[in-house]
Amino acid sequence: MANPASYRPKTGEIPTQPGVYKFRDARGRVIYVGKAKNLRARLTSYFQDIGHLHSRTAAMVTSAAGVEWTVVNTEVEALQLEYSWIKEFDPRYNVKYRDDKSYPWLAVTLGEEFPRVMVGRGAKKKGTRYFGPYSHAWAIRETVDQLLRVFPMRSCSDGVFKRSGQIGRPCLLGYIDKCSAPCVGNISADDHRAIVDDFCDFMAGHTNAFVKRIRDEMYAASEELDFERAARLRDDLAAIEKALEKQAVVLGDGTDADVVALAEDPLEVAVQIFYVRGGRIRGQRGWVADRVDEGGTPELVEQFLLQLYAGAEDDAAVPREILVPALPPEHEVFEELLSERRGSRVRIRVPQRGDKRTLQETVARNAAHALMMHKTKRGTDLTARNQALEEIQERLGLDEVPLRIECYDISNLQGTEVVASMVVFEDGLARKSEYRRFVIRGVEGQNDVASMHEVITRRFRRLLDEQARSVEVDTGRDASTGPMLVDPETGRPRKFAYAPGLVVVDGGPPQVAAAQAAMRELGVVDIPVCGLAKRLEEVWLPEQPDPVIFARTSEGLYLLQRVRDEAHRFAITHHRSRRSKTMVESMLDDVPGLGELRRRTLVKHFGSLKKLRAAELDEIALVPGIGPRTALAIKDAVDRSAGHTDGRPGRVSVNTATGEIQEE
Repeated sequence: MANPASYRPKTGEIPTQPGVYKFRDARGRVIYVGKAKNLRARLTSYFQDIGHLHSRTAAMVTSAAGVEWTVVNTEVEALQLEYSWIKEFDPRYNVKYRDDKSYPWLAVTLGEEFPRVMVGRGAKKKGTRYFGPYSHAWAIRETVDQLLRVFPMRSCSDGVFKRSGQIGRPCLLGYIDKCSAPCVGNISADDHRAIVDDFCDFMAGHTNAFVKRIRDEMYAASEELDFERAARLRDDLAAIEKALEKQAVVLGDGTDADVVALAEDPLEVAVQIFYVRGGRIRGQRGWVADRVDEGGTPELVEQFLLQLYAGAEDDAAVPREILVPALPPEHEVFEELLSERRGSRVRIRVPQRGDKRTLQETVARNAAHALMMHKTKRGTDLTARNQALEEIQERLGLDEVPLRIECYDISNLQGTEVVASMVVFEDGLARKSEYRRFVIRGVEGQNDVASMHEVITRRFRRLLDEQARSVEVDTGRDASTGPMLVDPETGRPRKFAYAPGLVVVDGGPPQVAAAQAAMRELGVVDIPVCGLAKRLEEVWLPEQPDPVIFARTSEGLYLLQRVRDEAHRFAITHHRSRRSKTMVESMLDDVPGLGELRRRTLVKHFGSLKKLRAAELDEIALVPGIGPRTALAIKDAVDRSAGHTDGRPGRVSVNTATGEIQEE
C-alpha cells in the first residue's frame, strides 16, 4: 500500500486549465481516469488526509504510485479524451456499466450490396444499422416476420443467398412473397435498396407518413378497380398496424428521447434506459455496475452518458432529448458534445411533470426491480452466502461462523418518535418472522448512543428471561443447531430465547461501545458485537482504535451491508407509521368533544392519515363513540390540514332533528 505523499506532485506544477488525468500503479497500469475543469483544484483534493476521503477513493490513491495529466483547450475535448482513455486502458477504479443480461438487436447490414435484416446480440459492427435493443428475441422476430410482407427485403444468411443464386431458384420466403428474391435477379440492387430504406425509416419511427401512403395507394387501387392490388395493400396495412400495436404510445407529442433512471445503494448502481422514437418505446436496456468512487447521482449520470454516447458508432443513436434523474455536473458541456455528434441540438433535462415524468417513474421502477433481482440472485447463491459467512468469521476473528446475525438501527425525527428495529438473518437469508420493533421511551432528545443502549438492554434481558423459562426439547435436528427451546406451558418455540452469533449495530465506535456496555451489564459476554458505519463502509469492533476494512468486492461486506440496510428500512417504515398516527392525533386535538380515548380509537380504526382523509363522513360516523356531529368536525379538521380552502369537499351539514349528515 503506497503513501500518496510519496508521489504527490508540487501544487505549483499542476496547471489550472481543463484536462484529463491518469493514476498509475507501481507496475505502470492505469487504474483511474478522470477529467477536471481545473486540474490543480481537482488533483489537490486527492492528496488530503486519507481519513477525509471516501473509502473507495482512499483505496485508489493508496493503490496508485503516480499521477500524470494532459491539458486540453475545452471541457468538450476533456470529455472526449476521458472516454478515449477509459476505453483504451479499462481502469479498474472507473465505473464500468455492464449489461445485466444480453439484449437482442435488430440489425440491417447496409454495407452489403443487398442488405439483410437479422436479429442478433453482442457487439455492434461498422456498416450495420441497429434498432433496439429489445426485451425478447421472439418478439422482434415475430414483428420482422409481419413486416417482411410489407418490406420484402432479404433476411437469409450469406450461405443461403449464395446457394440460391447458384441454383437459380429462390428460397421459400421468395415463393411466399416475404422476400423480393434479389438472389435470382427478381429485383435490382437499387430497387432492393429502396425497400431497405423504407424499412429503416419505418423502424426509426417514421410510421405515420408510411401508413398514410399505403392507405392512399389502397384507396386509389380500389377506385381503379384493381381489387387484387388493393387487397394486397389492405393486408400490408393490417400487418403494419399489428406490428405497431406491440409498441405502445407513451409520449403523445411523437418525441424522440432516451429515458434514463438509476437505482443506487452504497456498493452498486442499476441503470435502465427506454428508447422512445416517435412517441413509442422502441427498445429497453439495463446495466448493473459497482460504485467505485464517492460521486452521487449526477456523477453517475455523467459516467453513464459518457460511456453510452461518446463511443456511439452511429450518430443517429443520439436522440434529440435525453431525460435523466439528475443533471450531470456540466450538462451544458455534454449537450455541446452530443449536439456535435448528432449534427443538431440535443437537450439533457430532468422531467418535472406530465407524461415524460410518468414515463421516467416507470423506468425508475424497472431500475429498482433490476437491482433487487441482481441482489436477490446474489443473496440466494448458497456458495456466495457460505463464503460471506466464512469471510466475516475470519475477518472479525470469531470462534464460530455467525449463522444467526441480528442487526439494530435507530430512527428519529429531531429527537421525537424515537424507534428502533431488529432484523434477523439466518444462514445469510432474512428471517422476517423474527423481526422486532422497539419504541424508545427512556431517552430524551436525539441520542442514538443512549437509544442503542436501551434497545440492546431490552432485547438481551428478554433473551435471559426466556432462556430461564424455557425447556430443551430434542428434535433430532443437526447437532450443530442444538436442541429447541420451548415454552413449558404451551410447547411452542421461544424465538427470543436463541442467542445470535453476531450482533451488528448501525454506526461507528460510540454505538458499538454502547451495545457492548449494555450486554456486559446483563452478564452477556460471549456474543460478539460489531458496527457498520455508513459513510465509509467500515466495520468497527469494540475497543479497537482502527476499523476492519473489507475488500470492496467482498461477499462478507455485501452481506453485512444487506443486513444493515434492511434494519434501516425496517426502522424507517416503523418511524413513518408512528409519525403518521401522531400527526392524526395532534390534528384532532382541537376537535370539540373528542377526547384522548376516542382519538386513539379513531387512529386505530383508520391506521393512517391518508386513509382518514379518504374516508367519507358516514364512514367516520360509524366508528364507535363518533357521532354525526363529531364526524363533521373531524372531517373539517382533516380537510383544513390538507389545504382545502372551504374546510371540506362540498357543502355538508348535520340535520339537528335527525342527526343525519346532509349534502347541500
